[in-house]
Amino acid sequence: MVPFRKMHGLGNDFVVLDARRTDLPITPDRAAAIADRRRGIGCDQFILLEPGTEGADVFMRVRNPDGSEAGACGNATRCIASLVADETRADRVVVRTIAGDLPVERLSGGLWRADMGPARLGWQEVPLARAMDTLHLPLSAAGVADPAACSMGNPHATFFVPDLDALDLATIGPALEHDPIFPQRANIGFVQVLSPDHLRLAVWERGAGLTLAYGSGACAALVNAARRGLAGRRATVTLPGGDLVIEWREDGHVLMTGPVATAFTGALDLDRYPA
Repeated sequence: MVPFRKMHGLGNDFVVLDARRTDLPITPDRAAAIADRRRGIGCDQFILLEPGTEGADVFMRVRNPDGSEAGACGNATRCIASLVADETRADRVVVRTIAGDLPVERLSGGLWRADMGPARLGWQEVPLARAMDTLHLPLSAAGVADPAACSMGNPHATFFVPDLDALDLATIGPALEHDPIFPQRANIGFVQVLSPDHLRLAVWERGAGLTLAYGSGACAALVNAARRGLAGRRATVTLPGGDLVIEWREDGHVLMTGPVATAFTGALDLDRYPA
């Protein structure tokens, strides 16, 4: 039996397994089976902790519910940093991902602030299928058009809309995620600008679908809104699960502040899930 922890940031939930001291045979299919909400434990992302190497306290491997690997996850980064900080009694933790190192610091009131690294704005960095202006993509579907794109360690496209509630996100999200303009698919954000310092966001997440919150999606939303002149460089981003505070610093780095929570702990038999 392998211990696990179910954590979430604003309802964006994760099954966390720890392979820092004992190797665990986690394949993409096995991660997908555990993430299944009907036959497994269920989560938006499956997280495997691996030993940190020089300069990092822990390596965080992220898999979507379909088993595909994600570069970074902001809400999971805060959750994992809180675990490591509790172990080490530190107020600052460096979480390493395949997208880079993410420093996280403990704030007052149960909040954690993660430096999600610099927003990447070039078409090859997103990546897109061909050279184009990432501030205005030639992409539209069912009432939405003209998104901006950037990478926060994973690809994002952000549409700006007058009314989120008028959109059928479950229908248009999958089509946009798989559009040929995105060779690695993309996370699709829909933003309603309430004021220059307050955005409302819903995200169709690559490989996961609609989620209650998405940290790197909130970062991308603020960056793209600021690039369009619709917001300042710091704003509250309201998601279905709650609020994140996002700041795009002048040096290009994006900071994300929000809470973490542990829902429950347990143990699972890996042999019951297909390898």
